[in-house]
Amino acid sequence: MTDVEPPLLMLVDDEPAQRRLTTALAARAGWRTMNVNEAERAVATLNTREGQRLRAVLIDDLTPGIEMIDLVRDIAERRPGLPILIMTANENAQAAVDAMRAGASDYLIKPISAERLAHALTTAARKTDSGELRRLSEKIRAPLDFDAIVGSSPPFRAALAIAAKAARARVPVLIEGESGVGKEVIANAIHAASQREKAPMVAVNCGAIPENLVESELFGHERGAFTGAFDRHVGRFAMAHGGSIFLDEVSELPLDAQVKLLRVLQDGEIQPIGARHPSHVDVRVIAATNKRLIAEVEAGRFREDLYYRLNVVQISVPPLRERIGDIPALARHLLGRIAAQPGLRSLAITAEAIDLLTQHKWPGNVRQLQNTLFRAAVLCDGDALTPTDFPQITAQLTEGTSPASPVGAKAGVTAIDSLRAGLTAGQDNGVGVTLYEANGHLRALADIEADVIRLAIGHYRGRMTEVARRLGIGRSTLYRKLAELGIDTAA
Repeated sequence: MTDVEPPLLMLVDDEPAQRRLTTALAARAGWRTMNVNEAERAVATLNTREGQRLRAVLIDDLTPGIEMIDLVRDIAERRPGLPILIMTANENAQAAVDAMRAGASDYLIKPISAERLAHALTTAARKTDSGELRRLSEKIRAPLDFDAIVGSSPPFRAALAIAAKAARARVPVLIEGESGVGKEVIANAIHAASQREKAPMVAVNCGAIPENLVESELFGHERGAFTGAFDRHVGRFAMAHGGSIFLDEVSELPLDAQVKLLRVLQDGEIQPIGARHPSHVDVRVIAATNKRLIAEVEAGRFREDLYYRLNVVQISVPPLRERIGDIPALARHLLGRIAAQPGLRSLAITAEAIDLLTQHKWPGNVRQLQNTLFRAAVLCDGDALTPTDFPQITAQLTEGTSPASPVGAKAGVTAIDSLRAGLTAGQDNGVGVTLYEANGHLRALADIEADVIRLAIGHYRGRMTEVARRLGIGRSTLYRKLAELGIDTAA
């Protein structure tokens, strides 16, 4: 960034009127604003060239697609030196404390005055300029290389060995595995071990981009290419030129976008929407999916020729339940990373607590383990985590149910599996949703709605575009409901 360039703010807010107001107030304070309307896109933007120039992030706490605390935590882990401001209409002091613990640096109550926002942004700029937060970034490790990735089970080490060999080549890589197993960690390690390590690594969650914007986001568009295209937009592939692009949930790409992706792999060319001529890009593609992509090909949802282009090297990452022996080392490693976050401290973990964790099935895999440890670390008053710091895990093991399973479901069976197997109360055959409590009264509408959404996610195998279409709602509305109802698609 040059000295004459205004500092860049990323605003995460899905309300157009609020975005316009905040952008205007930030401009009066001398800031340029990058608007993002979904949390997933905010995280993906961090690794782009424009994202590397960010001086602060301002998040509206009603952002759809993810819980605000989870988004703060995710940004703080990926960019620990970046000030995160929260904008909210909630004056609850506990919410402010939770946000600060997750990594936020300021908490702004709406309606926000121009003076208050200007002061917050000035403070944020001063912190990044002075290096006040730099020591924190040094404590949190950079993306792990292969030697630092925790796991000793033979299937997992075999997957890492394949990834390490693939890193030295220029070929595309396909990483398959359940949600939360660490596919992005392995993708980052591949990039870091390649000859492209000094070039950008751009991450894209294909399932989080609205279907009508996929081509524009990936390949860009020219000014005036379509209604609303007021400016030229550089796509993610152009941003990743010379480096790597990580296409997470690649199975969610629409067929039209799959055709263009195939052209990139075959010819190294992209053609932004509205452009007269294609342009050349040098990008290494690393794709990931939580599905068996060959099954998507057989079902006609994914192009066969694209599958074979992506699947030059295939890496299958085993779920955590198949490498239970890795949990002790993983838990201690994750606690070390958690301790580096603002407001938290180093904690040990007792052998009894480790034993408890190894008994759980972890349907959400390593991501779920990390979230569980983080929650326990925030609430722990002692110097070490004990079984009493994991009441939810204890309750699930005692009752023989998984976190969101209906009453009577077997241990380790997820809510989606239970619904699909017809294990809801009062259902002997087929799939159903429980309407009544055990005492005969109707269940709360929000609980029924949550079960219906889980049912749809399971029935359509996590294809969120199809889930939204079948439920008769937009994708952004679906992600907002997931956040409001506390539904984790990985569990």
